Amino acid sequence: MDREKIQHLAEEAISENSDLFLVDLKISADNSIEVWVDSDQSLPLDEIVRISRYIEHHLDRDEEDFSLRVSSPGVGNPLLLSRQYKKNMGRMLRVNCEDGTEIEGKLVAADDEGIVLKWTAREPKPTGKGKRTVEKEATIKYKEIKKSIVKITF
Repeated sequence: MDREKIQHLAEEAISENSDLFLVDLKISADNSIEVWVDSDQSLPLDEIVRISRYIEHHLDRDEEDFSLRVSSPGVGNPLLLSRQYKKNMGRMLRVNCEDGTEIEGKLVAADDEGIVLKWTAREPKPTGKGKRTVEKEATIKYKEIKKSIVKITF
């Protein structure tokens, strides 16, 4: 199965709705095609069905057998695109950085270069005994992020 062809078909289908964007796609050795689509707003099921039908309609099973699954990235899936970060503004993220550090904080800013997280931490007082609560902030470039996942809080 040709990855470029599948990507082109997915992007054509997605282009009908400007809120939608292609997150990723994978094709396994046995021609199992997985396409992940997201939206700046909510992602209605009928859009997933429409995209799936569009891709399937433009492929020939007589030429090459395949299975196709179009879905949105699940809650536990890592964020891959700056657009996904922008969509999740105000939510808690767990970010694993390339240097081995892990930060959990509220996503307060995201642009095309990176993100800003804020969180509170308990630190020893500069003088005397005890601890104090301090506000922390980290600016992280996308290239420094190894993996980041939205934390679900109840």
